[in-house]
Amino acid sequence: MSHAKMKRRLKKKLHLEEFAVQGFEFSCRINTDELSADDFFDGLIELVENRDLVIEGDGSDHDFNAYVIASGRYESTSPDDVEAVKQWLEATKGIEDAKVEDLSDAYYGD
Repeated sequence: MSHAKMKRRLKKKLHLEEFAVQGFEFSCRINTDELSADDFFDGLIELVENRDLVIEGDGSDHDFNAYVIASGRYESTSPDDVEAVKQWLEATKGIEDAKVEDLSDAYYGD
């Protein structure tokens, strides 16, 4: 859908074109024999705060799914953010079946 005739202000309000916000999804299993849920979340919170990111997720003591965005209103996550989360998941003992998706439109999906 072309938004060529749409005013810039409306594009900004709707997060379209140059105002689109990119984020990414990840999921994993937590082996609580090797890593407590509290330690997992402490490490994850430290990672996202250090990279100025925000996560929205759900899960249990054993499974976790989340969507990650940048904390700024019109900012997007970067491929570096995706890689940092992927590397953290792979390097943390007790995290299994980690899957990190590519960047996608945070408001409208793919």
